[in-house]
Amino acid sequence: MLEGRDWFRMDGATPEELAELQAVAPGKLPARYFELLAFSNGGEGPLAMQPYNLCLDSAMTVAESIRSANHGQPNLQGFLIFGGNGGGEYLAFDTRQDAPWPIVSIDMIVGGDSAEVIATDFDGFFDRIGIEEDAA
Repeated sequence: MLEGRDWFRMDGATPEELAELQAVAPGKLPARYFELLAFSNGGEGPLAMQPYNLCLDSAMTVAESIRSANHGQPNLQGFLIFGGNGGGEYLAFDTRQDAPWPIVSIDMIVGGDSAEVIATDFDGFFDRIGIEEDAA
């Protein structure tokens, strides 16, 4: 799935974990996101766009985040956090809009008011995972 890319891989999520995540999600999550979790349930690698690193959360971490209303921070409502950069920024689906949801980076201190679109959808985001420089 990420052949030829720099990626620290974890064991893949189980079908049961993926089903549980979809059951608590606010809408249908992208198929490519589930494919990534099935391949590597967590993991880390470079990202060829700001914030330049992806620390992917596991399916169960994301499900728990949804259940706890995004870490209990009210200004994160409408964002489905699926990881971070390992240095103070969340990576999330912006579920306040119609699908396909844009991917945003969010400063962990400032919260949702700092959300910045970094990809129009998960497919565009995925294409830059494990790549250090953006060829575009």
